[in-house]
Amino acid sequence: MSFTVSAATLGVALSAPFFGALTERLPRKRVIVASLIGVTAPTLLAATAQSIGQLIFWRFLQGITLPGIYAVVVTYIGEEWPPERMALVMSFYVSGTALGGFLGRITSGILADAFSWRASFLAIGVFGLAGAAAVAAWLPKGCGRPHHSTSVTEPASSPLLRFPYQVQELFRNRRLVATFAVGFNVLFSLVGVFTWITFHLSAPPFSLSTTILSSLFVVYLVGLVVTPAGGFLIGLFGLRAGIAGALVFSMIGVVLTLASSLPVMILGLTMLSSGVFVAQTASQSHLRLASPCEARVTAAGLYLTCYYLGGTAAGSVPGLFWNLGKWPACVAFILAMQVIALAIALGGWRAPAAHDA
Repeated sequence: MSFTVSAATLGVALSAPFFGALTERLPRKRVIVASLIGVTAPTLLAATAQSIGQLIFWRFLQGITLPGIYAVVVTYIGEEWPPERMALVMSFYVSGTALGGFLGRITSGILADAFSWRASFLAIGVFGLAGAAAVAAWLPKGCGRPHHSTSVTEPASSPLLRFPYQVQELFRNRRLVATFAVGFNVLFSLVGVFTWITFHLSAPPFSLSTTILSSLFVVYLVGLVVTPAGGFLIGLFGLRAGIAGALVFSMIGVVLTLASSLPVMILGLTMLSSGVFVAQTASQSHLRLASPCEARVTAAGLYLTCYYLGGTAAGSVPGLFWNLGKWPACVAFILAMQVIALAIALGGWRAPAAHDA
């Protein structure tokens, strides 16, 4: 059953960079709308699955189509808003993803209990089609996209043939590599905490039920308020100050989960998730600044790959530390990862020019 989750994240991680290369020069809005429609097809077909293998397959196809939404939207925001407003606008997008994640979990759970798991996929597919229609009607076509010509040094005009050379150049960019590393840690810390703390809270003395454990995701809603506020502050103080504040805030939250009081632990989870959302806003905003204009979607695709690889690793790697010392050992490991991410961001995000990134 765990493959029904990891299949989707694996699909995202595998397709994201190639998707970016293939769609780099296509109209942004057209790709976003097509991807929104495309992801609903396997979602609806998942409701028809007659075996676990079929369900995993449709989930994998969901992941394959998702980068066309995420990577292109991040690029679109960076092109359509001025740099001083980009972090704030990006924070609203991140808040939307948090709200969508929460509503998806709640809706699917309610429908599965009331009807069946098939009803959950049908409902989410219908909501996806409605969202695609809304984006098609309301999202401006976009006018801030720069025009660029093909370099004479490029070996061929085909996007797939250019892709290896693009990736090579992107990984030579210190600021981009640092951003990829921060993206890995952003989802790693969120998934790592929310996955492994359930084992801690389901055991004595807490002994929480599965229903109560699933309700812990309500803390995501706090991020709907905190994240735009964080985006505003990032616009005032800069991205390096923003990522530092977000990660420190998140680390304090992780430490609070060691408390013996359940309300204090919930406060810690709230601080963790809110800090992670603000850190995601900062890293995505920096991604736009550090990416070359001719490879912005490709860079966003590589970031997305690293981001989801972090989430995939968080589902298993902290388990090694759980076996060593249960939840306190997991906390120590996740904190160490966040400290490393903070050091990478502060060092790697230094602007090469006089302006501050």
